[in-house]
Amino acid sequence: MLLIDGNFVFYLLKNYKIKEWVFYFNVLFIGWLFYEIIKYIIYVIIAINLSHKTNVRKEVFNLSIHFTKLFIILIIFISILTHLGVNIAAIVTSLGVGGAIIGLAAKGTLENFFDSIRVISEDAFHQGDWIETKDFEGLVADVGLTSTQVRTFDNALITVPNSFLANSWIKNYSRRFIGRRIKFWVKIKYSTDIEEIKRVIKEIKKMLQKHPGIVTDKKIENKLRQIMYKNALFSMEDKYGIRKTLLVYLDEFDEYSMNILVYAYSISINWEEWLRVKQDVYLRILNIIENSKLELAYPIQEVFIDKRDELWK
Repeated sequence: MLLIDGNFVFYLLKNYKIKEWVFYFNVLFIGWLFYEIIKYIIYVIIAINLSHKTNVRKEVFNLSIHFTKLFIILIIFISILTHLGVNIAAIVTSLGVGGAIIGLAAKGTLENFFDSIRVISEDAFHQGDWIETKDFEGLVADVGLTSTQVRTFDNALITVPNSFLANSWIKNYSRRFIGRRIKFWVKIKYSTDIEEIKRVIKEIKKMLQKHPGIVTDKKIENKLRQIMYKNALFSMEDKYGIRKTLLVYLDEFDEYSMNILVYAYSISINWEEWLRVKQDVYLRILNIIENSKLELAYPIQEVFIDKRDELWK
């Protein structure tokens, strides 16, 4: 065995031409340099779009980087084989039956590769989106050539074949522009004071209409101007994810309560901001009920004890 020392280097220089090593070095260096230049250009494009507040599909740029890396590796491999005197044309010609065998062996990989293009072209989700399928839920970390990485909310990383995502339903919570739903029932004790019930319902609805965090037409008018234009091909609300429904009604008679439905949407779709707005709505409704003749209901049980035996005694 040769030791890695000065003698080993001398042996290599003696038995192999220096030009050969220079060629391999140049091929690898040029390939690496080309890859870094392409990657730098892509990052500059992303930075420019972000500075102009333009929607950037990072997964498209990531896929372009993966394609560039694969293309450069292929070019380097072909260059080295050609330099060694291998007839590339003859190899390509002889790949008839062999190519079919390789294609069958790599069927799953090719399927995932084309499904990755399909997923991106259908615009089902973007990098960073919060998605849910029948098997998992989390944030999209990266979309690769054959698989997608999803970071779950318990901070685990799932690698999912793109063929699975392309052929299953995906719920995307991030693809909404305005409006995250707030829905609950206010349970009040049974009362025959109909006018007071009507007044409380009107008071709750009036409070929601004035609440700075709840969606109404007037509050989102400026935001809608940024994205909306007339197009009869699709609904603006469905296309961009805009919800502004506001409902407050006496909805049902329960076993122990009358239930007032409160149905509205927060302007922000951010989870923490949505929780803050929902909590504030709860507190304001509690204040309205407290300043009314109505009372909140809760489950109760009445127990009747038969004392007729004690009367006989």
